Formats: sequence, structure tokens, C-alpha cells
Amino acid sequence: MAQENITLECTEARAEGKPPSRYITTRNKKSPRTPTRLEKKKYNPHLNRHTLHREIK
Repeated sequence: MAQENITLECTEARAEGKPPSRYITTRNKKSPRTPTRLEKKKYNPHLNRHTLHREIK
């Protein structure tokens, strides 16, 4: 399977004026289950909690 590297960035940190946390992960390019941008809940060390992280380009 063809894997591509993607970057996930926190969606809540910028609204609160803190630096966004970023994670790098992979996903399958041809997967029909993820046609849109990937979203995962990940830990943000600047906010000390789990927040929604969305794929960025």
C-alpha cells in the first residue's frame, strides 16, 4: 500500500493564543475510508489536555 506522511496540528491552541502542537503520522493514500482530512484526538503539552488535531497541508 502507498503510505503518505501527513502532519496533524491542534485546532484549539491558536484560539487560546498558545503555540500549536504538531504530530507527524502516515496514512494510506488510496483508502476509501479517509477521503477527507484526517482528525484525531492527541495530547497537547501546551494546554495539558487531549485536543482535536486536524491534518494540514
